[in-house]
Amino acid sequence: MHILFNALAASSGSGLTYVRNVAPVLARRGDLRATFLVGPELGREFETGSNVAFHEVGGSRSAARRFIWEQIAVPRLARKLKADILVSTGNLAVRWSPVPQILLSGNSLYISEDYRRDLRVRQEHRLWADNGIRAFFAARSVEWADITVAPSEAFAQDLRQWTQDNRVVAIHHGFDREVFFGDESPLPDAVQRALHETDNCLRLLFVSHFNYFRNFETLFRSLSIIRAMLPEKNPKLLLTTRLRSADNPGNFRAESAADLVRELGLAEHVIELGAIPYRQLHNLYQGCDLYVTASYAETFAHPLVEAMSCGVPVVASDLPVHREVAGQAAVYFPRFSPEILAQQVCNVVSSPEQAQRMSRSGEQRARDFSWEKHVDQLIGVAKELLERRAGRAK
Repeated sequence: MHILFNALAASSGSGLTYVRNVAPVLARRGDLRATFLVGPELGREFETGSNVAFHEVGGSRSAARRFIWEQIAVPRLARKLKADILVSTGNLAVRWSPVPQILLSGNSLYISEDYRRDLRVRQEHRLWADNGIRAFFAARSVEWADITVAPSEAFAQDLRQWTQDNRVVAIHHGFDREVFFGDESPLPDAVQRALHETDNCLRLLFVSHFNYFRNFETLFRSLSIIRAMLPEKNPKLLLTTRLRSADNPGNFRAESAADLVRELGLAEHVIELGAIPYRQLHNLYQGCDLYVTASYAETFAHPLVEAMSCGVPVVASDLPVHREVAGQAAVYFPRFSPEILAQQVCNVVSSPEQAQRMSRSGEQRARDFSWEKHVDQLIGVAKELLERRAGRAK
C-alpha cells in the first residue's frame, strides 16, 4: 500500500508536529510506502528513506492560492506517484481524488461560536470573514473525503453535528515519550534565571503562543484573584510566548492582553519566557507546580498530555475534549470564569493529597497516547477504504 500525505499546509503548529511524529513511525514499518508532499522549508528537514519519501512541491503561496492549486495538482500527483490512498492533512480535502481520500480535520475554530463572538467583540472583521470562508470549505471537505479523521471523540461529535455527516471517526493523536524526554540539555540561560528568581513562588504554567482562543484574559484575571487568595505563595504565571503581536504567528493582536496585565498590576507576576524548544519543554513542566489552561476551543490539547507525562496536575477549562484527554488528572472550571479557575487552583494547592492523586493519574493517562497506535489505526482505516473500493469493483 502506498499512502500519499498532502502536507503542503504543514509549515507550523499542529500540522508540522503531525508530520514530524508520523513520518518516523511510518519509516519503521515494512508493510507500506508513504510519500509526503511538502513545501521547501519542510523538505529540507527530512531525508528520504527506503519506504518514506518527501516530495518537495513549489514555493510559498497564500492559503487561497495554495487551495486552488492543490485541487488541480494533488490529484495529478496521486496518479503520477501511483498512490493507493490520499491523506489530506490540512483540514481541507481535494474535490476529485482519484483514490480513496482520508481527511484529517483538526481545527475547532471553524465550528466555535465562542471564537466568532470573540472576533466580533474585538472588531476583527477580516479574521471573522476569513474564518467563515475557511469554515465553508472545511465543511465541504468532509463531504468530499471518503472518511474524516478527528483527533478526539469530542471533536468528532462536533464535526458530525456540524456537517450532518456520520463518516467521521476519532483517532487520538499520539505522544512520544522518548522524543519528549530524550534531550538532556538544559533550558536556555534566560529561562533558567527566570525559574531561579521564582524559586519560592507558586509557579503556574501555560504553554502556547498568543492567540485569541487560548483565552489569555481569563488566565490573567484569575491570577489577580489567586494572588489575593494565596498571598503567601506569591503566585507567578509562566508563559511560553511574549505578549507582542510581532513575536507570534498568525494575525492575532497581543497588545490588548499586555495592557490588561499592566492594568491588573501583574507586570512582575506574568513571566514571558518566549518560545521554548520542544525537546527542552519537559524541564520547564517539571519546574512548575500546576498547568493551567482557559482555552475555549480545542481539538486535542497536546500540552495537557505533556504536562501529565511530567506529573504536573492540570486545571483546565471545562471542555469535552479536555475531559476526554485528561480525565481524573485535571480539575475543571467554566471557560470564562476567572473566579472558579482561581478557586480550583487554591483547592489543589491546599490539598497535597489531591495534587499527588492528580499527578499519578496524569502520568498513567499520558501513557495511553502513542503515535504508533495512531498510525496503526490510520492504516486500518486506509485498508478498510481500499477493501470497500475493491468490493464495489467486483
